[in-house]
Amino acid sequence: MASDFWTFYSWYLSQHQHPLCRGLHYLGSVLVVLILLYSLWFQAWWQLVYLPLAGYGFAWIGHLLFEKNRPATFKHPFYSFVADWLMLWQMLTGKPLGAKN
Repeated sequence: MASDFWTFYSWYLSQHQHPLCRGLHYLGSVLVVLILLYSLWFQAWWQLVYLPLAGYGFAWIGHLLFEKNRPATFKHPFYSFVADWLMLWQMLTGKPLGAKN
């Protein structure tokens, strides 16, 4: 499908057009960071089991209910993982989605 990350990312963004789907991705990613920080700070290692639930659960709900497509994670787990974080970073920094810089 994608020969390089930027080709994949362009396709990835096309699969995340609905604002509520993107919002659920952002929510899941922020929860992952918060759970990770909490687990490290309080050495509550058992809480790390919630990372995939937060990270993937919200995203998959967004695809099921709003985008009505299959998450990219199923076929491209690594690129999809990186793309999730890049999409969040671009949103937080105000950069246009898909910008390389």
